[in-house]
Amino acid sequence: MWADLLPVGRFDASGGYRRHAWTAADAECRAWFAEQAAARGLVYEVDRNGNQWAWYGDPQGEGAIVTGSHLDSVPDGGAFDGPLGVVSSFAALDALLQRGVEPVRPLALTNFVDEEGARFGVACVGSRLSAGVLTADQAYALRDADGVRLPDAMEVAGQDPTALGKDAERLSRVAAYVELHVEQGRFLADTPHPVGVASAIWPHGRWRFDFHGEANHAGTTRLEDRRDPMLTYANTVLAARKKARQHGALATFGKVAVEPNGTNAIASLVRGWLDSRAADEATLTALVEEITQAAGERAERDGVRAEVVRESYTPVVDFDAPLRDRLAARLGPDTPVLPTGAGHDAGILSAVVPTAMLFVRNPTGVSHSPSEHAVETDCLAGAAALADVLEDLTCR
Repeated sequence: MWADLLPVGRFDASGGYRRHAWTAADAECRAWFAEQAAARGLVYEVDRNGNQWAWYGDPQGEGAIVTGSHLDSVPDGGAFDGPLGVVSSFAALDALLQRGVEPVRPLALTNFVDEEGARFGVACVGSRLSAGVLTADQAYALRDADGVRLPDAMEVAGQDPTALGKDAERLSRVAAYVELHVEQGRFLADTPHPVGVASAIWPHGRWRFDFHGEANHAGTTRLEDRRDPMLTYANTVLAARKKARQHGALATFGKVAVEPNGTNAIASLVRGWLDSRAADEATLTALVEEITQAAGERAERDGVRAEVVRESYTPVVDFDAPLRDRLAARLGPDTPVLPTGAGHDAGILSAVVPTAMLFVRNPTGVSHSPSEHAVETDCLAGAAALADVLEDLTCR
């Protein structure tokens, strides 16, 4: 299964992946998922928001146990973030059947669409829609860098966008969702344990900073006559780093758009996206407020107008304590339990169903990069751990 997925959406120049939602690469990944479901005789469904489901047992049954992750990627992302959880869900089901285990609850394997938000700027679109955190109207308003509307992209890909919306009836039949994911950090790398259990997800969000200046000629405009938004943006990036360190938090400007984007032109608009995360919501709020204040003060000095728009926000997620403890007990009393600063579909779904996560050791801690990695023995240990957890959850 892993070998089948490896070439899909790979960008040769970087060695990373560009599996963005509702693109050709995404379609190949979705076809692979459907093929895996068919090969096992599972009941295959696509829900109203484009998420894929493969059922062992009655899809209409109550108390279902669900596992899976996502197959899309960030620009030039690694091979493991998302796909490891989906591949492991099929591997775990295979292991259960090889053991002769017969679940008494329905078991579903999933691929949640557009988890990374790389194309339309909002993370976890599929799970947010299903949980009712993102409305259909909000989804219809999303556009990619080329101006393509999300519903139009869905329609081109063969998905009906008129059905978007909360999937309360389906989720009401789910007793628990367990997501396996490569660790995006190196806590486990410093332990002898290949697998850990998640305790919580830090609160996090995305903010768009728009700096409006005045376009002019780079070779004829005196420095004192310029209203250059690039200076304001650059200062804001540095301020974000400084203030994040002061708060013991994280702040990253990783995406920027410039107009008119000419080498010999002073920019009229610089638009930067801030990703910020902290251990608690009060710290995150204070951090973003200070970055916003710094941007405004610098903008005034530069003769630039600054606007800040919050595009997405996820509050702190404490995973369901009984479920978390049950997973840890099943995997052994010395199983590490750790928080993460990365968002996941499990975090979004935690608002409506009990959720938990397993992390597979990442030897370097690198993620969202072609260098992302997990060794085969750890991946196999993760799939085995997921099988153990699913056996415990589906057979009682």
